[in-house]
Amino acid sequence: MKCFMIVLLGLAAITAARPDFSLDFSREDSHQVQEISRDNVITGSYSWTSPEGVKFFVKYIADKDGYRILESNAVPATVGGVRADGTQGSFVSSEEDRK
Repeated sequence: MKCFMIVLLGLAAITAARPDFSLDFSREDSHQVQEISRDNVITGSYSWTSPEGVKFFVKYIADKDGYRILESNAVPATVGGVRADGTQGSFVSSEEDRK
């Protein structure tokens, strides 16, 4: 899972430099789609099937407000039961926290 996320973030970084870019990647057990608009808003989704046969998915957006998960059955809910819907705070890097 860690390796998959590193690859996903790497692809996002590479494609962020190209406006109006679309990426569609599929394997037997995983799939990723990503689009970048002219105003540098990245939207996409990725999915995979666990070794147990469970299908997981994540739909996301990355824009001026940061990376946010819009919908997912893989990301756990908060202690209060709130699921990701895009209105939660963005994920920030640890480098930003150090400033």
